[in-house]
Amino acid sequence: MSNALAIATVTQALALLIGNNLSPEMDIAVTVETRKPPAEPPTEPTINVFLYQATPNPSMRHTDLPTRASDGTLVNRPAAALDLHFLISAYGDEATLVGQRLIGCVIRTLHEIPVLPQDLIELAAERPYLTGSDLADSPQRVRFTPTVMDIDETSKLWGMLHQTPYALSVAYQASLVLIEGREKPVPAKPVQRRTVRAVPFRAPGDQAPAEPTEPAGPSEPSEPAGDKAPASADEAAPAPAKKRAQSKAPASKRAATATSRTRKATGTSGRGRTPSRAEDTDAGDDGKES
Repeated sequence: MSNALAIATVTQALALLIGNNLSPEMDIAVTVETRKPPAEPPTEPTINVFLYQATPNPSMRHTDLPTRASDGTLVNRPAAALDLHFLISAYGDEATLVGQRLIGCVIRTLHEIPVLPQDLIELAAERPYLTGSDLADSPQRVRFTPTVMDIDETSKLWGMLHQTPYALSVAYQASLVLIEGREKPVPAKPVQRRTVRAVPFRAPGDQAPAEPTEPAGPSEPSEPAGDKAPASADEAAPAPAKKRAQSKAPASKRAATATSRTRKATGTSGRGRTPSRAEDTDAGDDGKES
């Protein structure tokens, strides 16, 4: 983050970056100026660094967090994210191609050092008109990328410069410059209560541990599990166990139940009835055994 002097600081630091990296290709004195291209082209080797537009950064435009709380107090400083658009033009003797040599040095420098160095930002902030600039303390670094412009866009750009003849130039974009507000936010309240919960490590697929329950109050005493016994074994056993117990009943009991159902169906009793062959056989066997 930085204050409102960040834009001018970037322009001055860019001029220092270009001026310090003209050698070894240029062995002559070159003047680097931070102004728009002049109406009368200079005869001496000159490089003009001209900031012609500042636009909101599209990626950071809608990511700014809310700056104020519900009661109106400032929580975060508002920050404006900007992209700076520079036009760099070169002038010199056309017979020795000074302008083209200078543009080549500019392109080589910004391709080799695309991020603005912090030491040059601090050196630019030493200017009297940039006193108080804090761009060097910002964690966000400024990066330069070339801007592709066709003939139509270039003619429109130079057409905005009234009565200024065209000169060989290149365009670059500087991103990202953040400008903060002046008001200081209200400090956050200290933590009054800490809630720490330790959860043991679980293997994949295990269920989460149950939440701790509050103990029952005095009005609802809980009975021990061992004091209350089931009324009978059948009630205590679940339904599948009851079915298994019924299936394991003695065979004699099942036979007696079947005989009783047969007697009821025929309407006869056991008295005065002619015994069947199976019963005679059973009686004979009983007599033999006795």
